[in-house]
Amino acid sequence: MNAVPTAEGAIQIAMEQTDVTLHGLPVLVIGHGRIGSLLARRLAALGAKVTVSARSCRDFALIESEGLSAADTRQLAPVLHDFPLVFNTVPAAVLGAAELARLPDKALVIDLASQPGGLDPSAEPLRGVRVIHALSLPGKVAPVTASVAVRDTVYAILGEEGIL
Repeated sequence: MNAVPTAEGAIQIAMEQTDVTLHGLPVLVIGHGRIGSLLARRLAALGAKVTVSARSCRDFALIESEGLSAADTRQLAPVLHDFPLVFNTVPAAVLGAAELARLPDKALVIDLASQPGGLDPSAEPLRGVRVIHALSLPGKVAPVTASVAVRDTVYAILGEEGIL
């Protein structure tokens, strides 16, 4: 359930930190897990031109079946120059210095991944590329929804264990 407030919070940050509409904007979502797939669908609903990166043929097929473009997470460098807005959901260093150097001038990277995040800590953003580490968004943008999700999860686990 926390994927929803995370996706909504990420979109809020993008809208606040850019001076263009998301409609028509080429956007890359790195990762096709719970958050990445939901975020991609929300962005597409706003009219963004969404590409989602993944690693498996199964995920490529799912992405394309949703009317989105797919890219291989292991081979992002050749396509990064196309995206002024990048969301990362992968909690591993997928964006290093070489990848950041390929982003357009003034690109915005919003890192949603848990620590250690998706950026190589030694990589410095170049040419005005901005990086926002947006951790713990559910509690920041929708604290009531986030707390209900945690409560429901705890109750479900306790029920499975026969404690409730």
